[in-house]
Amino acid sequence: MNAPLSPLSRSRQALHALQRRAVLIWLLFLLACAGAIARAHFSADLSAFLPSAPTAGQRVLVDQLRDGVVSRLILVGVEGGDTATRAQISRQIAATLRADPQFAAVHNGEAVNDARDQQFVYAHRYALSPAVTPQRFTADGLHAALGDSLDLLSSSAGLMAKDLLPHDPTGEVAALVGQLDGAAQPATRDGVWASRDGARAVLVAQTAAAGSDTDAQAHAIDAIQRAFDAATHALPQASGYHIEMSGPGVFAVQTRDAIRHDVERISALSLVLIVALLLALYRSPRTLVLGLLPVLSGVAAGIAAVSLAFGTVHGITLGFGTTLIGEAVDYSIYLFVQSAQAHAQAPAGARNEDTLRAWVAAYWPTIRLGVLTSVCGFASMLFSGFPGLVQLGAFSIAGLVTAALVTRFVLPRLQGGPVAMRDVTRLASWLARAAQAAPRLRWALAALALAAVAVLALHRDGLWSHELSSLSPVPAASQALDARLRADVGAPDVRYLVEIPAASEQAALEGAEKIGAQLQPLVDRGVLAGFESPARYLPSAATQRARMASLPDAATLAARMREALADQPIALKPDAFAPFLADVAAARTAAPITRADLRGTSMALAVDALLTRRADGGWNAMLALRAPDGATQADTSSLDAAPIRAAVTNAQVPGALFVDMKTEADRLYANYVREDLRLSLAGFAAIAVLLAIALRSAKRAARALAPLIAAVLVVAAGFALAGVPLTILHLVGMLLIVAVGSNYALFFCKHDEVSSQASHASHAIAPGTLVSLLVANLATVAGFGLLALSHVPLLETFGLTVGPGAMLALAFAAILAPQTARAAPVPAVVPAVVPAVNTREEKRA
Repeated sequence: MNAPLSPLSRSRQALHALQRRAVLIWLLFLLACAGAIARAHFSADLSAFLPSAPTAGQRVLVDQLRDGVVSRLILVGVEGGDTATRAQISRQIAATLRADPQFAAVHNGEAVNDARDQQFVYAHRYALSPAVTPQRFTADGLHAALGDSLDLLSSSAGLMAKDLLPHDPTGEVAALVGQLDGAAQPATRDGVWASRDGARAVLVAQTAAAGSDTDAQAHAIDAIQRAFDAATHALPQASGYHIEMSGPGVFAVQTRDAIRHDVERISALSLVLIVALLLALYRSPRTLVLGLLPVLSGVAAGIAAVSLAFGTVHGITLGFGTTLIGEAVDYSIYLFVQSAQAHAQAPAGARNEDTLRAWVAAYWPTIRLGVLTSVCGFASMLFSGFPGLVQLGAFSIAGLVTAALVTRFVLPRLQGGPVAMRDVTRLASWLARAAQAAPRLRWALAALALAAVAVLALHRDGLWSHELSSLSPVPAASQALDARLRADVGAPDVRYLVEIPAASEQAALEGAEKIGAQLQPLVDRGVLAGFESPARYLPSAATQRARMASLPDAATLAARMREALADQPIALKPDAFAPFLADVAAARTAAPITRADLRGTSMALAVDALLTRRADGGWNAMLALRAPDGATQADTSSLDAAPIRAAVTNAQVPGALFVDMKTEADRLYANYVREDLRLSLAGFAAIAVLLAIALRSAKRAARALAPLIAAVLVVAAGFALAGVPLTILHLVGMLLIVAVGSNYALFFCKHDEVSSQASHASHAIAPGTLVSLLVANLATVAGFGLLALSHVPLLETFGLTVGPGAMLALAFAAILAPQTARAAPVPAVVPAVVPAVNTREEKRA
């Protein structure tokens, strides 16, 4: 019969069985993650960082950012060569794009647009003109209107008025054309639009797709570029011409490309640096690969979790996830360095399983607590009202927990035995001496922290940015180009809007007409410079029917026209106005204008921008208000909102809302700051409570938090001294300093407890642990710090905040370490710890 197994042997067999099952579960988990990632949809739409539950005003702002008045417009500038050639290129580009179904309209000032507009206005003048009332077509009304038209004959527009007079004696066409031309018009050179200085030809293209459809906007941009290339291909010195584009869609595509480029570049560079760092520590490529397995598992878990939870993985989430390379690799560094040092110092004949069990007993509780503190920090993001921040939190939690579990349960099985490690005795000895000397700097650290507090107090007024534009991913050069092109084409920078929600298109138009009637007196008094309404170009069916009902029948109109001709300054015969009588008779029975009738005119562009269908099937009409001359975007008092709100209220249109876009943007940013501050404080409080419970001492918890708070204060003061206003992104980054830095502080605060339980002779942190902390810190800095190279503000801010903060957290943790956690000389520490821990483990078994 076989001898019964000892309790220790049974414990080892159970451990082997557990590790085998853990490896199998891990492999199945990776397969599941791969399946989720294969079906994942990746996006770079920054609307993920807009609120998921906005206020009424913020909802208008969000809708306008996604698919608003100007979101579908692409502004195009053609530079180089002479004026005539630029005009030729403009016409060729416009002709190509007008034949492309990706574009709803293309405008460059060519007569083709003017001709279509004039023809449409002429054919539908009685349905479009607000002057068409029963009074206008009385004998007195006709007499006054005809007198105005005769006066027009002596003006610069006299030739057109003379040709139109037999058809339009009431002057409806001239009045409507005047309204259409009332807005700022671009300059014209050789029959096409040009910049004010004539240095470039300009075009405006409206895409058929929504401005938030980044893929469609990218295809439209490519189509414009191809049209330009075709127009300049055969020209001599074609390279001397170039095209510039701007607009929300262009910005969205540029931002998406920047995110993709930065994520790929920073991830690759971060991986290269960390691999180089680990190769300098490990002597084996196998050890390197094993060390990266938790990282790769964490990234896969993070992507899969976000994909399953949200359906879409944002590019910024992936960029932020590259930080996992720096933090998640810490766990394998702790395992390999600390267990290798313990194995080297273990008694002869000690089994590898015993060394690993000793590492688990001595160090895993500290690592586990560090993981939990990081989870607490990231968990605060899960309660954000902004889907993008929720994604970041979910990605990080899933990734870190997975990396830690793989390190604990999978790597010990895969590594098989002691890993190949370079001799770090000299480095360990230097770190031990540095750790022993570090507490001498406590007074210097206290002075530095007080100085940081003083700097923050002195800069408190300008410490925080109050502008949403501080989060803009659009480079300054692109913003300057956009401003130039907008000035060239006279595009308004929409700030003031009235939104009218309605159940149907006709109800939205009727609401726009009611509010327009209330706003017009404000225009007459100069409170408003004017406003754009979709009902101006597409009156509601009810209004059109009322105007048609104002037109008298042929016999009545003929009689009234004879009376109106009396006492005119020019003798006119009634027979000369036979075309007028025929046109009125035709208009009385004509069908109302529909949206489809506007196709091919510049009015379609305005209606498409101001009258939109919502995702829920309802409709929104927008009235874009123009502030009085001299008002600027920065001047928050440029428009008196009180009479406008009163006018909107008096119109009695359900749900109508006046919105100051700049005010709502600032309010949105303020909500960002308040929510982020609240969540950051909640995350910090959760970390503090967790540490107090785990360390069983409020004093120890305070010791662990002190270096992290000092690091946050110094980093914030650095930004203040550099003149960089803090944003919500800096606030999140500071919370991450606490979450990441707690891993280092815990080793200093916790080790004295473990050591005292193991042996009275070992009240010092092992030099091998110091080596692992240094390498882990360098890896974390490589992961987070490289984000500072990004052109995307969110990623760049995290890099500039967390990278230096992580380094300071480690240094301050060493300076503020408890007396019992200071490092002892290298030869004295490990032999005293490992046998004692092994003995304890054997007793447990």
